[in-house]
Formats: sequence, C-alpha cells, structure tokens
Amino acid sequence: MRIDILTVLPQLLESPFSASIMQRAQDKGHVEIHVHNIRDYSTNKHKNVDDYQYGGGAGMVMSIEPIAAVIEKLKSERNYDEIIYMTPDGELFEQAACNQLSLSENLMILCGHYKGVDERVRTHYITKEISIGSYVLSGGELAAAVVVDAVVRLIPGVLNDETSALTDSFQDNLLSPPVYTRPPEFNGLKVPEILLSGDFAKIEAWREEEAMKRTQERRPDLLK
Repeated sequence: MRIDILTVLPQLLESPFSASIMQRAQDKGHVEIHVHNIRDYSTNKHKNVDDYQYGGGAGMVMSIEPIAAVIEKLKSERNYDEIIYMTPDGELFEQAACNQLSLSENLMILCGHYKGVDERVRTHYITKEISIGSYVLSGGELAAAVVVDAVVRLIPGVLNDETSALTDSFQDNLLSPPVYTRPPEFNGLKVPEILLSGDFAKIEAWREEEAMKRTQERRPDLLK
C-alpha cells in the first residue's frame, strides 16, 4: 500500500511514522508513506497557501490552487482508491472503515488547516471525508496519523501475530475482554482461575461473556 499525505506542516507527521509498528511496516515494505508539503506547490513568492474568506468572517481558508496542483501531480502518477479529507464534519471513523481502507492499494489524505479548505476542493477532488471525533483539532495531521495507524496495522504481515488485529475491540462490534499476564497474583490481586485452567473452550466462552458484559456496561450503543 502507498499512502500520500498532503499537509502544510509535514514536521507534525515525522514522529508518528518513525517508530514501532508504523516504522516496521515501512521497513518490511508493507506500506510506503509519503508526506507532501503543500507550500511547495504554491506559486506565491511567500509560499502562502491560505487567503481571506469571500463574504468576510473570522479565519483564513486554504486556497484551491496549491492543493489542486499536488493532487493533480499525484493522480497523474497513479490511481487512488480514495482521496480523503480529514475534517470535523466528515464521516465518523470506525472499524468497518478501517477494514475497508486496508484493502486499498493507494490512498491520498488531505490535512485541513485554518478554517478549512476551499469548498471546490471538497466537491471536485475529495472522494471520502473522515472525522475521528466530535471535536476540533488545530489541523488534520494528528487525525491523519490516527487513520494511517488504524489502517496499516490491518495489512497482512504488519503485526507479528496476524490474529491479533482480528480480535481487537470493535471488530465484532464488541469491546475486548479483560487481559492478564504474569504473575498470577500481585498484592492479593489474582488472575481469574479460568484463565489458568488450560481449558481453552471454557476460556474462549469466558472471554466472549466478558466482552459482551464490558460492551453492555461501557458502549451499549455498539449492540444496537
């Protein structure tokens, strides 16, 4: 998979992709992540990428010209399964969307900034709009990093145990059950006996029951 991220602040994306699973996924060749500075495509001598709103109002708007230039350049080089815009008013990002996007070959992600982008970018170029929650960030970079992380970890071979991603919370509309590791007792706090029994059928039944119980308590909306 190849992911191209368009931003005015590429430095915000250096750390999320340079460690842990994201770095290993790139080293193994499972994903290519390319970050493009939109300012490099500005024809303004000051490399400005924003302007005042038509009709007045507080906040600047990202201009269409440099965004269109980088999108057109990338589209001339390959076909994209989705061109995504990170925006608070987009579709709420959930596990089903992660699963779908993980099957893609090429993705492009545009990070919003300021008051947003010229609406013509959204209507002419964007194929999918995503929000990671009902709140506003300073820009779309952190949201884009969340999407990339959630999608890339689902690519076969990225995780050491390929069944791990399949048992994550939300994959079956349930939260994950409690998990424990050694020691079996710590300061009087004991691991449930069933997990030490070696009876894997009963352990699996316990996990399913606990997952359902936790979901009912914490996220009953997932069971609707």
